[in-house]
Amino acid sequence: MPKPHDEIADDVRSGTFVRRSRTVAVRDNGRHQWEKDRARQPRTTRAATGVTEHDTGLTGDDLVFSARYRTIRAPGDLASAFGVPEGTALLERSYRTRHTADPAPFGLVTSYLPYSLAAANPDLLDEANEPWPGGTQNQLHTVGVEVDRVEERLTARPPAPEEARELGLPPGSAVILLRKTSYDLGDRVVEVSRIVLPADRTELVFTTRLERW
Repeated sequence: MPKPHDEIADDVRSGTFVRRSRTVAVRDNGRHQWEKDRARQPRTTRAATGVTEHDTGLTGDDLVFSARYRTIRAPGDLASAFGVPEGTALLERSYRTRHTADPAPFGLVTSYLPYSLAAANPDLLDEANEPWPGGTQNQLHTVGVEVDRVEERLTARPPAPEEARELGLPPGSAVILLRKTSYDLGDRVVEVSRIVLPADRTELVFTTRLERW
């Protein structure tokens, strides 16, 4: 079940403060194995639910989703991450998902794939095919890539003005910056995501399973 979170929000129309309920997204690192387990499942299984539903307990009918694609030339930091020359073509995908009752998205997600890798399946170049059943791991599976591991790095800072506006953050809020890097079986970086999460309604859970003696 989704977790409601009451917060004080500014009602611009009346100049007063109102209390409204917003859904908390609980991001567990087990989500990556969950996504991988579904990557080779039939389309009907993959289409039934996605990672946002997994994180929030909501259903597809509760959500509003949008995607925007464009091709960019890799700047220095992304070129270094992918191990390619600066200026190499990347496919940039920007995603926004929100609850139908909330104008603000759960986070600001920007994902990058090497353009040459994505182009092996032309369907991956078309934003009209989003939301893609099975997400990025299934998309990579269609071009022969199996994800071996996912590395996530977290930092925090005050939001930039445009981030605060888009996320509907009250003054004094913070954002969590999550950089996700996916590696294939050959230790090649196949996807990098930059995710800006509102700290006031995001819960991060990390479970570390230890091998038995």
